[in-house]
Amino acid sequence: MQDRESWTTGSLVWHLSLRWRAGIDRALTPLGLTHAQYSVLAPLHTLVRAGDRPSQRELAEQTGLQPIYISKLVRALERGGFVSSERDPRDARAVRLDLTEQGHRIALRAKDIVQQLDHENTRALRGKGDHELVELHRALSALLDATDAADE
Repeated sequence: MQDRESWTTGSLVWHLSLRWRAGIDRALTPLGLTHAQYSVLAPLHTLVRAGDRPSQRELAEQTGLQPIYISKLVRALERGGFVSSERDPRDARAVRLDLTEQGHRIALRAKDIVQQLDHENTRALRGKGDHELVELHRALSALLDATDAADE
């Protein structure tokens, strides 16, 4: 095992993120999804279930991904039969997104898989209660808020 005491916080987060993403990729492969596609499919599923049919730009804002990246991922999800899109009748430049029936089923299965993987990945922090996990969430949220504020 490497000596990680000298690593920066960013380096620790980066290495953990790489491993987490690789695990999600492996777990979602049987569903025909990548982690990147899941990063679009899961929030789209949440929005559609709430009665919204977001534009690609709105989905980009929701996910924090660049619109060009959303466009590529949506095309891949359309080819996979998970997502449908149509031009917004109120704005010819906008494309409204929806899930196919298959997309709904796969999104639910994928969310379950990712939630189980999250639970497994955080097992080391679940000793006596979830105090360490709650504190990790608080700390990561604070870091995200700080970087959001710095971007404004």
